[in-house]
Amino acid sequence: MPQPAKPRILITGFVPFGGEIVNPSLQIAHALHDQQIAGHVVVAGQLPTVFGDALQALGVQLRKHRPVLVMCLGQAGGRKALSFERVAINVNDARIPDNAHQQPIDTPVIKDGPVGYFSTLPIKAMASAAQQAGSASEISQSAGTFVCNHVFYGLMHSLHSKRALQEVRGGFVHVPYLPEQAARIAAKGEPLPPSMALEVMVMGLRAAIAAAVEHKTDIASSGGAVH
Repeated sequence: MPQPAKPRILITGFVPFGGEIVNPSLQIAHALHDQQIAGHVVVAGQLPTVFGDALQALGVQLRKHRPVLVMCLGQAGGRKALSFERVAINVNDARIPDNAHQQPIDTPVIKDGPVGYFSTLPIKAMASAAQQAGSASEISQSAGTFVCNHVFYGLMHSLHSKRALQEVRGGFVHVPYLPEQAARIAAKGEPLPPSMALEVMVMGLRAAIAAAVEHKTDIASSGGAVH
């Protein structure tokens, strides 16, 4: 008899933006695609770095793959660790234009939606597992107000409001620059930003995914911030 299909974990990444030629979030998603982790299979999805279009593309991925867990990834240049995001807020406030030259200022992600949504992933257990695997990790209190937060909020709104998705857990992780991105920035005469090797990020996020499968509720550990 055929074996039942393994439950799926959807990992998404963004195409490059802001003049970059690569985006580590998409490279990580591709590297994890088809890997089997804790009895689940990972599927990768690509999202445009465009307000609105990114949520439409995410919706297509959710309907196509019917995942039990979703982890969206995004590039956060300047961060030095894998940043497991705690909360998404209902605001678009773009400091730079997206890839379609849109630059919304103080608009809602979802009209009349709640102020915010918390991640439903066990972010502290995931950060701890990634750290133990050798990848610098942290809990982040802000996902920004660009397309990353836009997708994080849109994802959580879908998981909360659509009956077919209410058993699905989801959240967002920001990742640092790749070393080659940092080198290109430094070559322009700017300060060398923090970076992390692709294989180190993949290793850490693989451990984080396994922790997310294992922990239905989060561990109790300090992950707060004073400011």
